[in-house]
Amino acid sequence: QVQLVESGGGLVQPGGSLRLSCAASGLTSDYNVVGWFRQAPGKEREGVSWFSSGDVSDNDRTHYAEFVEGRFTISRDSAKNTVFLQMNNLKVEDTAVYYCAAGRFPALRGDLYTYWGQGTQVTVSS
Repeated sequence: QVQLVESGGGLVQPGGSLRLSCAASGLTSDYNVVGWFRQAPGKEREGVSWFSSGDVSDNDRTHYAEFVEGRFTISRDSAKNTVFLQMNNLKVEDTAVYYCAAGRFPALRGDLYTYWGQGTQVTVSS
């Protein structure tokens, strides 16, 4: 049984930082892409970042949406089957429920991902 469990959300002031975690279990090796998505109230879900694991770490690839480029960093701890999203210089507009998802194709399109976590709330407010 596949499980993706997000954690690390919370309330932070503008300019602050949070680190989200996505702990995965039960995935087969072909599901080597983990993406982060977010959905704000009244808005459509949007892709934030993805991490594609290569056969060796040198072949890992990452990608970011323009609106988080330079502020967010995605990384992986393979030993713990966990993908992280380090979010720095957070803005009010980053407020959303953040979801991680697992798939086989690196993209910011949610329809390409098969397994989803339950989401974690991130609120950026003064």
